[in-house]
Amino acid sequence: MKILVTGCAGFIGSHVTDRLLKKGFDVVGIDNFNDYYDPKIKEENLDQAKKNKHFELYREDILNFEAIKKIFEDEKPTKVVHLAARAGVRSSIADPLLFSHVNVEGTVNLLKLSVDFGIKQFIVGSSSSVYGDSKRLPFCEDDPCDKIISPYGTSKRAAEFWVESFYHTYALKAVILRFFTVYGPRNRPDMAPALFANAIINNKPINRFGNGSSGRDYTYIDDIVEGILKTLDQSMEFEIINLGNSNPVNLLKFISYLEKIINKKAQVKNIPKQSGDVQITWADINKAKKILDWQPKTQIKSGLGKYIQWLKKQI
Repeated sequence: MKILVTGCAGFIGSHVTDRLLKKGFDVVGIDNFNDYYDPKIKEENLDQAKKNKHFELYREDILNFEAIKKIFEDEKPTKVVHLAARAGVRSSIADPLLFSHVNVEGTVNLLKLSVDFGIKQFIVGSSSSVYGDSKRLPFCEDDPCDKIISPYGTSKRAAEFWVESFYHTYALKAVILRFFTVYGPRNRPDMAPALFANAIINNKPINRFGNGSSGRDYTYIDDIVEGILKTLDQSMEFEIINLGNSNPVNLLKFISYLEKIINKKAQVKNIPKQSGDVQITWADINKAKKILDWQPKTQIKSGLGKYIQWLKKQI
């Protein structure tokens, strides 16, 4: 089986690529290596994959329909794991047009090509941001998602609607996986785990937004990848499934965990709560347990320990 992975050089995409190759799949990777963060990091993410004869890398943009069409024609993938996206709540507030283009139009390009080329299964990475400031806790897949408070969350929810419409209109089998605050080795440098850990290690101040009571459902990268692989093993018509740790950790506790693991005290700078930031994310994972036989194995202290161990090797 040949799997096409978009965003293959990113944090999640590179881990998925490595695992698929390890399991013996042929992998076609697409990534445009944009400069949202240092492209050298993305190049390093694919160090192992590039050495594998079962991996074919295309440096292309999912907005370039004709170029992506040529890849489908040449490679004839069986399934698609769509992870390419513009990410980041604050970045989306600064440039909502870009997020709409990439996350919505780029997804529609891939959906159209998946129908045209008879793709057996379309898996897309979505986000807990689609739940916004929902008061129904934990977040369940049947939530109406009518409390979205960021352009990023809106772009991901809009992409979800397109995925569902292609299932109903063209019978494209599709699964939407909603990821909850993924962390671990290769973590994007703009995310809290990387920002905080690097600052503490280098004796620099960290920005703590709000009073520290906000909570995030931190989910270790290996657990997310396992959920994606279990989805590939299934033959579902259409589903939306949460992948999260189902154990929110508030910001104060998260910082204290980092301090203990790094063995340094954080220099905390208090900043007002930012626009687009929700108070809490919390995944109801009963559906993932039932349908995928999946549940997270890595708890926050263990996961952060593994991450810090990896991070220190990069310094």
